[in-house]
Amino acid sequence: MSTIRLDGRDLGRGHVVSIARADARVELDVAALDRVRATADFLAEQLARGEPLYGVTTGFGSNADKLLGERRQRPAHLSGADADESLVAELQRKLIESHAVCVGEPLPRDVVRAMMAIRVNTLLQGHSGVRAETLEQLVACLNADLLPVIPAQGSVGASGDLAPLSHQALMLLGRGEAFLRGERMPAGEGLAAIGLRPLVLSFKEGLALNNGTTLMLAIGVLALDDMERLIKTADITAALSMEAFCARSAALDARVHAARPHPGQIATADNLRRLLDGSGLIDQPYHQAPRFHPWSAESWPDGAASRENFDLRWRWVPLGERAGREAFFQRNLPFRGGKKAQPQDSYSLRCVPQVHGAVKDARAHAARVFEIELNAVTDNPLVFPEDGSVVSAGNFHGMPLALALAHLKSALPVLASIAERRIAKLTDPATSDGLPPFLIANPEGTDSGLMIVQYTAAALVNALATRAHPAAVYSVPTSANAEDHVSMGATDALDLLAMLRDVEQVLAIELFTATQALELRQRMLDAASALAADPQRLAAKIDRPLALAPEAEARFGQELAAFAGDLRERGPAQGGAAAEAVLAAVRRSGISFLDYDRVLTGDLATAADLVRRGVPVREAEAALSAPLSV
Repeated sequence: MSTIRLDGRDLGRGHVVSIARADARVELDVAALDRVRATADFLAEQLARGEPLYGVTTGFGSNADKLLGERRQRPAHLSGADADESLVAELQRKLIESHAVCVGEPLPRDVVRAMMAIRVNTLLQGHSGVRAETLEQLVACLNADLLPVIPAQGSVGASGDLAPLSHQALMLLGRGEAFLRGERMPAGEGLAAIGLRPLVLSFKEGLALNNGTTLMLAIGVLALDDMERLIKTADITAALSMEAFCARSAALDARVHAARPHPGQIATADNLRRLLDGSGLIDQPYHQAPRFHPWSAESWPDGAASRENFDLRWRWVPLGERAGREAFFQRNLPFRGGKKAQPQDSYSLRCVPQVHGAVKDARAHAARVFEIELNAVTDNPLVFPEDGSVVSAGNFHGMPLALALAHLKSALPVLASIAERRIAKLTDPATSDGLPPFLIANPEGTDSGLMIVQYTAAALVNALATRAHPAAVYSVPTSANAEDHVSMGATDALDLLAMLRDVEQVLAIELFTATQALELRQRMLDAASALAADPQRLAAKIDRPLALAPEAEARFGQELAAFAGDLRERGPAQGGAAAEAVLAAVRRSGISFLDYDRVLTGDLATAADLVRRGVPVREAEAALSAPLSV
């Protein structure tokens, strides 16, 4: 297990992910702890001089005008305090207790681990007034996998994530609940189990522990990690769909994207060129791809015992229909299958670089914001012992993160919606370029195939769209209007967590759909090549006028011979190396080709698990011997 040293200045997104998801241990930098001690000592001196300090000798929020007295006016037990507890300590304890009011299901384990690491790193800057032993206790809990139970809802994202961070700090006081290696228990029992005693907070520690943008930032960083996998997966599933469509590659020309050089667009086009390299399906001559025709007992020589449950057709273009298009038919054989002769595909295929690329650029912008925030100080007031000042300001305000999170929220439905359009295009016989309706041969007329799979994708896209509205545009003032403009960034963050799972499901559906379509296209093309060995059988698959003039009949025979030769020469219908590797992984997972209807919930769950574990990404990158760009 790796160990990551926190110093308040060099924490990266990869470090947070390692701590949160790979259980990396944490240690504290010695020089950073010296800064922390110097600031705590300075704050103690200021308190001894009787200086009024916000959150130390005053109340919080709209109570900031209430100064603590030098001694109690009432007996300690009447105010809920311990007999020997100072007013300063009582203020910090009650801050944590009163602010730990979140509701809902507990935050996921990785989010809580990320929050703990980020909070420690922020406080190590030495501007917050905490003691070194407080940070040491927080790190000891993290390394022992003693994690606070933090209900998800309750932050408005200004004064930071007050309520969630109060639940985090509550554990250090031996109050609230915690998970010890996954087992839920009272926090005091958890501390005792790892050999720790509850903390008594000092000076400004309660305010330092609960005043910051930590929840928003933790979720944002982990979301970027998930998005890297999902964006790569989207490029892969788009490439699979393009293979299944025998799509046109001109839209991926590097010169096109150099002429509009958005980084994400260029990266996506490059990914797709590499994913499709070596494909025998891309840029297929339009006449080679047959169109689906329903099976009949006479479709194949072995009749009802045929392996294939579909039939194929082409249409011969009569001489009279070629008037004005003679040049085209001199270059192209006059047989029309399923692929349209147009030189460009629909937007969901042609514009993948522009759409996926814009999502990549949104992620890159959020990454820049989060990387700044990881090593920023976000509580209040800030202590500057070097010049003897304590400054009240607003670094806790979450708006920089809220807008970045909202940007990601608006990007995710885009990634899912274009994938859903490719799913719909594959399953619709009007747009699938010759594939059967709903990607199933349906020889008996009883099969629905992938008809309703597209419904599920549509429902998920609609759910994503409803969550995409930015919470940051709707501020609800708090604390008796002392905090009269808040970011609501935590709402955006929690929305983002849920949205990531929905995007994952949509991409899993495209993976399932595109592999079915790809294998079906390959089987149809291979069947077409087999027909070419017997021109008489091939002729039976071609729609043409029943009676032709002798000249036209001779012309048909010549063109049929050329057509048969062309089909024989085309070779096996192989996808690119990446597509074949991903298709093989899907089949190994237990998702078999859909010849006839079956219950698909298990297949969809398996596809979602493949996406979640990053299997398509690993398989494609291994086939390419290089990582995909993000």
